Amino acid sequence: MCLGAIYWARPRANFLRRNRPPIAAGAGFDDAFIYDELKIAPAGRRIPMAQLLRDDSLAIFSAWKQQANKTPY
Repeated sequence: MCLGAIYWARPRANFLRRNRPPIAAGAGFDDAFIYDELKIAPAGRRIPMAQLLRDDSLAIFSAWKQQANKTPY
């Protein structure tokens, strides 16, 4: 999601300082479990995820695709 938000915002550049995982984990930012969670079905994750309103969201995307003045992503 974060990477998608960066690209959709279309900045000219993105500056970051990536710490190696052990350094980040030592400061309390251990994200290894996130990569493990991605291997699990959404309903079985630590924070269960469920899809809602699929038909409604498809209708919204369909309406967006028909807009003449949309910004292409």
